[in-house]
Amino acid sequence: MNAPLIPPAGARLLRTVSIAGTGAYIPEKVLTNADLARLVQTTDEWIVSRTGMKERHMARPDEAASDMGAAAARQALAAAGLAPTEVGLIICASITPDMPFPSTACFVQRLLGATNAYGFDITAACSGFIYAAEVAKNAIATGSVDTALIIGAERLTGAVDWEDRTTCVLFGDGAGAAVLRAQGAPHGIRSSILGSDGRLAELLMLPGGGSRHPTSLETIQQRLHYMKMSGREVFKHAVTKMIEAAQTALQRAGLTIDDVDVIIPHQANLRIVEAIGQRLGAPKEKYFINIEKYGNISAASVPVALDEAVRAGRIKKGDTVLLIAFGGGFTWGSMVVEWDRD
Repeated sequence: MNAPLIPPAGARLLRTVSIAGTGAYIPEKVLTNADLARLVQTTDEWIVSRTGMKERHMARPDEAASDMGAAAARQALAAAGLAPTEVGLIICASITPDMPFPSTACFVQRLLGATNAYGFDITAACSGFIYAAEVAKNAIATGSVDTALIIGAERLTGAVDWEDRTTCVLFGDGAGAAVLRAQGAPHGIRSSILGSDGRLAELLMLPGGGSRHPTSLETIQQRLHYMKMSGREVFKHAVTKMIEAAQTALQRAGLTIDDVDVIIPHQANLRIVEAIGQRLGAPKEKYFINIEKYGNISAASVPVALDEAVRAGRIKKGDTVLLIAFGGGFTWGSMVVEWDRD
């Protein structure tokens, strides 16, 4: 174990920050591999063998990211025993926001009635929830706010090209949320690491609709408003960066992989998770995996899995939890959390 850092005399002590509650929302409609086989040239065997996915969920036509995010947030607040008016900060991570502006966080604030909060969005793709957790943790640790609500909410089925079998089989819809608070616990969030590399931006992107390619008849005809992905390159960099992030976060916490009780990886592809497990040296039993039910739900992936693990009793008070994610940008992040809730 590394020796704890001792602040200089007169320095302001940072507050420890804990996850006080989690929540999730998954739309009712299920899209199975058999359903996809009727849309594109694929099979259940092909999808399962390459991704581990069996089904994913689709939002209703009237459900936006904020609707799903607010539903997950209500669960997280209930788990924390808090009212919406006790929230001081709302951060929503999404690459499928309700609209370019206002922020999805502001729409969530309105839906919840969180009148005492300020809010904004983060665009870090599948790493978004960990990015949001780091920003919220720092705001709480320094005393800027006491309570933060962080959300990952995605409606990816509206951004996939249903004629491209390499991407349309991967993504689904959903939202996850967590409440962060300064609770006086000895550890809570113990360490974290974030990273990005814009040189890899073209490997996973949605080109149309921004200032680079404003919406026009031409961009629509060129199908620029759908996700584009270079799968093999994404796989290679994702495995490398997630392993590096996990190892760095553990080192900063003075821990090793043997000290971790539960690992929550971004649920992008079962092969990626298995490759990470082999390289980190962690047994399969430590990983919580739900990719077969939901597919890749980007920023919602980690919080939905975290919430399911908590409610299933896989995470208990005193457990050390390792969160790992990567996403378009390229972005990546990892966080070590000591669970201090019953």
